[in-house]
Amino acid sequence: MKKISLAIIVIFVWILLPSCGQSSRSGKKRKTYLSTQKINIPQFNADSAYYFVKKQVEFGPRVPGSSAHRDCEKWLEKKFKEYSDTVFIQHFKAKTYDGVTRKGENIIASFEPDNPNRILLMAHWDSRPFADHDKNKANWNTPIQAANDGASGVGVLLELARQFHLHHPKVGVDIVLFDLEDWGPPSYLHFKGGDKFWALGAQYWAKHPQVKGYSAKFGILLDMVGAKNAHFLKEYYSEQYANYYVNLIWRTARALGYDNYFPNVQGFPIDDDHLYVNKIAGIPSVDIIQQDPNSSNGTFWEYWHTTHDTMDKISKETLKVVGQVLLNVIYTQK
Repeated sequence: MKKISLAIIVIFVWILLPSCGQSSRSGKKRKTYLSTQKINIPQFNADSAYYFVKKQVEFGPRVPGSSAHRDCEKWLEKKFKEYSDTVFIQHFKAKTYDGVTRKGENIIASFEPDNPNRILLMAHWDSRPFADHDKNKANWNTPIQAANDGASGVGVLLELARQFHLHHPKVGVDIVLFDLEDWGPPSYLHFKGGDKFWALGAQYWAKHPQVKGYSAKFGILLDMVGAKNAHFLKEYYSEQYANYYVNLIWRTARALGYDNYFPNVQGFPIDDDHLYVNKIAGIPSVDIIQQDPNSSNGTFWEYWHTTHDTMDKISKETLKVVGQVLLNVIYTQK
């Protein structure tokens, strides 16, 4: 991995002291300039994030219960132990749509755990066991590689964790990787009442966080954040529960020149992990997720839940955009 350089954002603060509005003894108004304040924001390393995405995909489909899932969990735990202050594996059980009780593991890494001012970052690390939106029906029960739908968000968060280790932000950060997110009923079953069977790890964590009474200032969920020419619309529930932070993220992206990736356009309501964090845990949370109303599925990225969700679809530029926006948001928090 390349050596990380620092971007220094220099903020000039012009403050008028109380005496500024009053005449001095000489009869002239005085202006006082404070010394220059510097905020050091790391540069997001897209090569590093891409490596983290690729490494996950190389394990194969990370379907809960599989050897690939177990091997990837061990690797993720090891990487977070390198970077974070504490790592906790939250074991849980949840019933999937087919009536089977399955085991899941939420992976939680914390930075500055004693800092009461906290930010929550999230993604899901499991992969879907069904390619139920594949154009080839023969692939509908094939597990997917999930390079974008899962691994991309985790890859970005791993690189953020590496940056937090090198350059400590002023706030505490918790990274939660949810399991059993993507075992919802296959679309071809036309399963009624299937909404409750998605995001099972997030549902469990929202009811049982790693720390009793856990709270965070806000949360950001990453889902499908690595595809080429991605567009991240303002997800509906995010605006309903965390509108201030939606605007903060999109303003930050615009200031960095990334408004083509983060257009000022409202998207669809998505029953993603953030919905349960908002509703149950009460933490205002934003879902950064690629939506595409012009795709063949009408809502998401073209290769969503297909066998074509592979590494050749991942863009270092998109990873860089998302990661840099988050770094700027986090390192300017106090």
